[in-house]
Amino acid sequence: MTYFVVTFIFMLVVIIIMAIGVIFGRRSIKGSCGGVSNANCVCVEKCDKRKNLEAEGKV
Repeated sequence: MTYFVVTFIFMLVVIIIMAIGVIFGRRSIKGSCGGVSNANCVCVEKCDKRKNLEAEGKV
């Protein structure tokens, strides 16, 4: 039971640290432009994968 409690507390601390990092230091979480659906790109600047797909005429 001691191992479970120690592991649970450790994982809880890790999750809290990651949440603080997202809140204070990082940009918002977002998807990529060249996803599986090949839908219209809504990014301001297109990623390299999307540019390659458009150059090959697959989009």
